[in-house]
Amino acid sequence: MRRTERYPAKGGANSLWHIYKTVSFWKVAKNFLVIQIARYTPFIPMKNFLYRTFLKMEIGDRTSFALMVMPDTMFPERIKVGENTIIGFNTTILAHEYLIDEYRLGDVVIGSEVMIGANTTILPGVEIGDGAIVSAASLVNRDIPPGVLAGGNPVRIIYTAEQMRERKAKEAPLTDSVKK
Repeated sequence: MRRTERYPAKGGANSLWHIYKTVSFWKVAKNFLVIQIARYTPFIPMKNFLYRTFLKMEIGDRTSFALMVMPDTMFPERIKVGENTIIGFNTTILAHEYLIDEYRLGDVVIGSEVMIGANTTILPGVEIGDGAIVSAASLVNRDIPPGVLAGGNPVRIIYTAEQMRERKAKEAPLTDSVKK
């Protein structure tokens, strides 16, 4: 189960209809502008500066957001990314969900040394552990343990951390012989 806070929609309309009762219009407008600049800039340090300074996201050293990554526009301050992590092309990281009867908010925590493949969607309230790999075009709707290879829609564990270590150990002699 994802860790989200739930808030009921009021007034007979869906929760998105009441968006500016839950988040300031000016905050969303500022965040949208900053995100659009960052999505298109090829300069990774500049992206991280924009995200840290204007969106209050926690981003570790040497973390790289590829072109077109879309962090949450309404609650980006609820996103935390560790060190030396790669977020792949066109990935969406959501910290909110607006549903018919309610809206939900949840922190997204992405560990260090994580690799997120292109076109992945990460839903609110999930944690991706250190050293995990998430394959391209995945829907991350649950926590991903450290060191695993996960992927799919919805995401599932493809290889556990132990299986990944075994694979690397088997491949090491092959790569060593190629280098000679």
